[in-house]
Amino acid sequence: MRVPLSWLREYVDLPATETGRDVQAKLIAAGLEVETVEQLGDGLKGPLVVGQVLTIEELTEFKKPIRFCTVDVGTANGTGEPQEIVCGARNFAVGDKVVVVLPGAELPGGFAISARKTYGRNSHGMICSSDELGMGDDGTKGIIVLPPEHEVGTDAVELLELVDEVLDIAVTPDRGYCLSLRGIARETATAYGLPLRDPALLDVPGPNAFGYPVQVSDPLGCDRFTARTVTGLDPDAQSPIWLKRRLQKAGMRPISLAVDITNYVMLELGQPLHAYDRSRVQGTIGVRRAEAGEKLTTLDGTVRTLDAEDLVITDDRGPIGLAGVMGGANTEIDETDGTTTEVVIEAAHFDPIAIARTARRHKLASEASKRFERGVDPLAAAAAAQRTVDLLVLLAGGTADAGVTEVIAPSAPHTITIPADHPDKVAGVEYGRETVVRRLQEVGCDVYGQDELIVTVPSWRPDLTDPNDLAEEVIRLEGYENLPSTLPRPPAGLGLTDRQRLHRRVGRALAGAGYVEAPNYPFIGEHVFDQLALAADDSHRKVVKLVNPLSDEEPALRTTLLPGLLAALRRNDGRGSHDLALFETGLVFHPQDELGVAARLPVDRRPTDEELASLTAALPVQPRHAAVVLAGAREQAGWWGKGRPADWADAIESARILAEEAGTELIVRKGQYGPWHPGRCAELAVVVDGAEEVIGYAGELHPGVLKTLGLPARTCAMELNLDTLQAASAGVPKGPKISTFPVATQDVALVVDTFVPHTEVEAALREGAGELLESIRLFDVYENAEQLGDGRKSLAYALRFRAADRTLTVDEASAARDAAVALAGERVGAVLRS
Repeated sequence: MRVPLSWLREYVDLPATETGRDVQAKLIAAGLEVETVEQLGDGLKGPLVVGQVLTIEELTEFKKPIRFCTVDVGTANGTGEPQEIVCGARNFAVGDKVVVVLPGAELPGGFAISARKTYGRNSHGMICSSDELGMGDDGTKGIIVLPPEHEVGTDAVELLELVDEVLDIAVTPDRGYCLSLRGIARETATAYGLPLRDPALLDVPGPNAFGYPVQVSDPLGCDRFTARTVTGLDPDAQSPIWLKRRLQKAGMRPISLAVDITNYVMLELGQPLHAYDRSRVQGTIGVRRAEAGEKLTTLDGTVRTLDAEDLVITDDRGPIGLAGVMGGANTEIDETDGTTTEVVIEAAHFDPIAIARTARRHKLASEASKRFERGVDPLAAAAAAQRTVDLLVLLAGGTADAGVTEVIAPSAPHTITIPADHPDKVAGVEYGRETVVRRLQEVGCDVYGQDELIVTVPSWRPDLTDPNDLAEEVIRLEGYENLPSTLPRPPAGLGLTDRQRLHRRVGRALAGAGYVEAPNYPFIGEHVFDQLALAADDSHRKVVKLVNPLSDEEPALRTTLLPGLLAALRRNDGRGSHDLALFETGLVFHPQDELGVAARLPVDRRPTDEELASLTAALPVQPRHAAVVLAGAREQAGWWGKGRPADWADAIESARILAEEAGTELIVRKGQYGPWHPGRCAELAVVVDGAEEVIGYAGELHPGVLKTLGLPARTCAMELNLDTLQAASAGVPKGPKISTFPVATQDVALVVDTFVPHTEVEAALREGAGELLESIRLFDVYENAEQLGDGRKSLAYALRFRAADRTLTVDEASAARDAAVALAGERVGAVLRS
């Protein structure tokens, strides 16, 4: 919302010394987001005056049309003689009033004006366009042509209101009333402790039977509809300069007088309006839900197919507008042919949810829908219609029809009961009843009661729905900066949970292994499951969808961390970082069959276990996952030797790192799932309560998935369920026992069938070696059909034996080794390589 300071001063008597920066600071302290204060006319220096074109000589000897003009600027040039000016624009004629900048002046941007010779003539100044003066879009191209009533020599800086300050305010969704000068003026008046001149306080005639006929068939979608008629409009009447300039400063383009007036009143009061050409409306104006498949051509010229949930304005022919969003082309006021002499003004209040959904459904955001979906004051409709009528009568010479139509659905004002000390408890500050009552009255509430306050919420604040909203109003008006800074006092004996400790250890371990943390938003679109080649019945495809997503393309909560991590990898690879190792730990979300209803938690005490359980029951299942992705080099080449690219083994090793941090034995075996390469994918499992449970997968991604997602070749990934990994652990990992006795190393090379996994061989060796085995490491894999035979391979292991209480003899170490080899022979058919 752009708010010119000169316009704001009409409603609040700000001190003359207050600047836009001062007002910005006050409004920010009151909780509004004032992003910038634009200095209009900064650097503009006169003389800049109104001139009248006396003669025009066309210079035809140049490649583009050039005109040599003489312009009467009165005595502004010090001589009273006509000013000679060369100009290339062609949208003005002899006798027109124009804006002239004279030598010695300076335009915005440091553009100094001086007399100079150009196109073979001497030019003493310049005839100005709106762009050159920094006025914004005025709906025309070329020179500013002023109405004829302005006198020659008049100061154009003051006439065009070129010097001003404009506050650019980012209005949050709960502050819809601030999308108007009325709302901003109310906040400004409260911040300065000054009275407000409410522009909505107008004398409005009551409804009668002579107004334009209106039929509202959906009172839930439209609970208030005011219609007024103005006849005898001058079709040639133009918007005055002050009206155009206010629209331009507020960021809107002047169009025509009737449309400009409705836009002006919308900016002033916050009530969107629509003006229909009465001669083009046939019969009764109606409000109803659309019939599925109905067609409507909106003002932007687009033919739209309507949905059954769309709220539409109709006449006897059918839809003539999308209610609260955009009018139809068949009843618009045509500013091109200038034939509109009678208008019907619509000022209505529509259901915010219906308008928001219609605007999104048709991808048609408008100034009207932006206000309706945030909440418009329903009681301002009649005043806005009256204000529009008054301006049409004043500026277009119209006559207000005596008929007034008002269709109103009965409703009661919203009241909230709140303890007088509730804001004190929320803020931790003792405000007292008098302060609470005074601040709520400044907001516009009616307050009754002593210890228990009964608060009637003003019609322009639909966001005030419960006691905490009222407490927030008191706190922000008293000043957030005045809240004391106090540290919470946790009860003794509490600290991080086991889940939190594991989360931190996992992050440190992965960072220590060379991975970079890359947190991502938890939102996804369901198309990613197709990109990841998940089966149609995969449980990851069952998602929790948001009612009000940030992006329509990502309306669901993630069930896997991979989409976000792979997108981060692709983005970094595309920007020149090709050697990547990224990780993320975070929640994923799975829907429950039946969700409970979340209870409102208290703010004056810690919630009970029952309240927290009720809240948890209303949430989706949210396990914590860990995932890594790798691409490019895992080890860099240098003077120390050759580098090494990341491969499937690195992804599996990252899972082993996490299992080690959790103190859990990880089962790694061949697997196949979704996006992973079927021949280079490991299934990760743990034993929980005596049963194996798969917790994730690791390995190289499928080439088809890489191509679909635009990822580097041989990209690898791992993802596992941290909560299940922790459930399989025996608690906090214990450090190894350090023995002072020497180690005995025995190497064995076993020949097994090619299809036998290394993990099965290792498990047999561990079990057979017994308690003396300290560690086992696979250090060589060898395949040679001539030496080993077809379908055979050799696995070489280094076995380390150590006793805690003595030095092992050679016979003890050899016996343990032989026992390990014997069990491997029984389990997997392994034989010692000769």
